[in-house]
Amino acid sequence: MKKTHIILIVLIAVAIGAIVSSYGDASTYENFAVSAQHPDKEYHVVGNLNKNKEQIYDPKVDANMFTFYMIDNNGTESKVVLRSTKPQDFERSEKIVIIGKMEGDHFEASKILLKCPSKYTENKVS
Repeated sequence: MKKTHIILIVLIAVAIGAIVSSYGDASTYENFAVSAQHPDKEYHVVGNLNKNKEQIYDPKVDANMFTFYMIDNNGTESKVVLRSTKPQDFERSEKIVIIGKMEGDHFEASKILLKCPSKYTENKVS
């Protein structure tokens, strides 16, 4: 075997190893029930803000603590704690994607993504 063949085989093995290891760490889209069953794994949970329950954000007390209640796509509600500032136009969002882990009685979100109503929808002319 030539030296270049051996180097090529080693590079392919390293690339396969990198792909497999990154796939194992990737989070998946799930709901609160699955997240509660596996509290050590990070998940993306999609849902809607429960506007009937309180949102707690007081920047004078702690600017990096925001708490709200969310209902996932299966209808399960959970308290969500985001250790960051409250996102702008949070109440106007159509859907919320939170990324994090379930910790006891609440979901500890590390990131939040908002799907807001489009500003670019065409106005209907009557």
